[in-house]
Amino acid sequence: MCLQVILTKGKISNMSTYIRFFEDLNNTDVAEVGGKNASLGEMISQLGPNGIHIPAGFATTAQAYWEFLEHNGLKEELTTLLEELDRQKFSNLSETGKKARQAVMRGAFPEEVAAAIKEAYHQLEEKEEALSSVAVRSSATAEDLPEASFAGQHDSFLNVQGAEDAVEACKKCYASLFTDRAIRYREHNGFDHMKVALSAGVQKMVRSDKASAGVGFTILPDSGYEQVIFLTGTWGLGENVVQGAVNADEFYVFKPSLKKGIRSIISKKIGSKEQTMVYGEAKKGEGTTVNKDTPKNKQHRFILTDEEVTTLATWALEIEEHYGRAMDIEWAKDGESGELYIVQARPETVHSGKDKSKLKEYRLKEGGTVVTTGNAIGEKVTKGIARILSSPDEADKLQEGDVLVTGITNPDWDTVMKKASAIVTDSGGRTSHAAIVARELGAVAVVGTEDATQTIKDGQQITVSCAEGHTGKVYEGFLKWEEEDINFEQLRKPETEVMLIMADPDMAFFYSSYPVAGVGLMRIEFVINNTVKIHPLALLHFEELKDKKAKKWIEELTAPYPDKRLYFIEKLAEGVASIAAAFYPRQVIVRMSDFKSNEYADLIGGREFEPEEENPMLGFRGASRYYSEAYRDGFQMECEAMKIVRNEMGFTNVKLMVPFCRTVEEGKKVVNLMGDFGLKQGWNELEIYMMCEIPSNVILAEEFAEVFDGFSIGSNDLTQLTLGLDRDSALVSDLFDELNPAIKQMISMAIERAKKKGIKIGLCGQAPSDFPEFARFLVEQGITSISFNPDAVARGIKNILEAEDK
Repeated sequence: MCLQVILTKGKISNMSTYIRFFEDLNNTDVAEVGGKNASLGEMISQLGPNGIHIPAGFATTAQAYWEFLEHNGLKEELTTLLEELDRQKFSNLSETGKKARQAVMRGAFPEEVAAAIKEAYHQLEEKEEALSSVAVRSSATAEDLPEASFAGQHDSFLNVQGAEDAVEACKKCYASLFTDRAIRYREHNGFDHMKVALSAGVQKMVRSDKASAGVGFTILPDSGYEQVIFLTGTWGLGENVVQGAVNADEFYVFKPSLKKGIRSIISKKIGSKEQTMVYGEAKKGEGTTVNKDTPKNKQHRFILTDEEVTTLATWALEIEEHYGRAMDIEWAKDGESGELYIVQARPETVHSGKDKSKLKEYRLKEGGTVVTTGNAIGEKVTKGIARILSSPDEADKLQEGDVLVTGITNPDWDTVMKKASAIVTDSGGRTSHAAIVARELGAVAVVGTEDATQTIKDGQQITVSCAEGHTGKVYEGFLKWEEEDINFEQLRKPETEVMLIMADPDMAFFYSSYPVAGVGLMRIEFVINNTVKIHPLALLHFEELKDKKAKKWIEELTAPYPDKRLYFIEKLAEGVASIAAAFYPRQVIVRMSDFKSNEYADLIGGREFEPEEENPMLGFRGASRYYSEAYRDGFQMECEAMKIVRNEMGFTNVKLMVPFCRTVEEGKKVVNLMGDFGLKQGWNELEIYMMCEIPSNVILAEEFAEVFDGFSIGSNDLTQLTLGLDRDSALVSDLFDELNPAIKQMISMAIERAKKKGIKIGLCGQAPSDFPEFARFLVEQGITSISFNPDAVARGIKNILEAEDK
């Protein structure tokens, strides 16, 4: 940057001593302007030419901060104040911090520094047409440790208008170096308070108050899975996302597909976005913001188009590749220009470098009454006495090991949260303050419950479980659970393929690090039940539905989708794509729907399309439904979802499986029908498997092998149909035994005939993990693969290894 000369009371000062414009900064300038500002400069100079938009701005230097302290004699005053801090119990932290901040705010900038800030502001005005306001953000730097991180410890100010207010906002940033949380953070990390300086970043304000804003991670924040970019946001300014004040929209983008230039958004989840943060009337040195109710029609709309999501994900990927590590970004869309911007980027620190081969699994040993649910952060279970706090000032009510229950948290809660065994909040999403701190602490958190402070009683005994999927649950009372340490490094790879049984897409990314060959059975019924929720034919024939309550419910669920048929197809595709992405390029065998008619009837609007059967277990299910005129259109919607997953998203690792196929002719009908619906066997590497679960499948295995590419033994149905019992009947449950000689003979025959025809055959079930002798039997028969539920994988591998060693 050319040197700017400022005339102040007859003195000539070099502006670059106090000010550095972003475009002149790079990552080597951290000691001078802090990590946040140096990173913005690095991106503008290195990534701006690639088309990534970063708002222009400038940073005050560490030298400006030191001269501010020197000019006001603050170094001695602050040192004395901080020497009186109770470093054991921090009993006087609040008083000490308040006095320190007041001392800073009483101070005045040296004239040269103030003039340099104003001049830089005016230059920014000249460069940026119609500059209406700026954001002023804190960027701290340690004198001796420039690589130290101070993320989230200091204040930012939005909608700051004019040079005078920019100077005042810079001083407020200086004062935020002495917030209670910042003081305690430095004490905890051993930083000398008087060797940490603050640089204020003054950046053109993106008018996201008229559009949307949010954050993004180049790895999944919950699981640390590295091949998916996670973006989230809401209408208006992004502070609502950072604070966790709203239930935001979420977008998941698969990096390999993004790089190939094919459809890469594998999942979209719409949030309620009840509030929109916009500009209020500006006050001296601090632009105000206000929250307004979001109109209903905007709550039901995604904040970004697919094209915009792809653009942001592409930028995030470029930023990650430039820095060579996982990154946490903030983005904003300008409602006046329609342009997207990256406004911040910093390294992700929670998951980077974690050893994923060592795990601890938590499993509840009993059920209980659920008090409330929300977003699960982490995978643990804990218990404690609930303490409902309305502000950090009530911290004395919370004892070590209690469960903190509150409406919303911000950085002022950090010291309180460290005492809690779990954190439960009314507001907040996966990137909210409470979620981020919980991950950093390795704590349990359930955020965004909406009603925890109403449904949980102060002093109540509760159990908090994040071990049951994406949904965290708070139970009444103290429940029992078990914990298991797993170290996959100690288990060598067996010759028999080990695979997973999966249903919940949200858990796939946690389990993707398991040493398995893929997913041997994905049950799509879970996705239809929990995400789609609606009978496919009720969507197809929506106008003809008689059930008014069902119609209203369907209207609400499908609001973002003008084509209700597309709602089913997209949601099912997203569920399958999430599991396919988690295990890519390992194979994922997806079983087409296998609801019984009574289960289909329980879907919204389902009763108008399903028969009443005496024994649904043996009735209108599986392959027979697919080609029937009563469900053929519904099956076509399933096929279209699979076509999106395989052909548009590129997940050719997905294989499809037909359940409950009674006859060879029925198998041929279904395979041909799938071809008619765009899923032609053999095209684009498509393999179609069959569940081997009916005695006819075993007896005619060689004939079925002419139709299908592989078999998967369904031991539950095969056992009940071979022994002639209803597995759901408690009266004969003691006779249900997969180790029965008749069952073992059926399995042996199926394996032998599959091997004779040269096709793969696997088995899905619990028995090989529960009974070492059953695992030994399968290995001896030469089975290709065995699929386990995730909690049984370690035991299953041990049993297989023992069997192979013998």
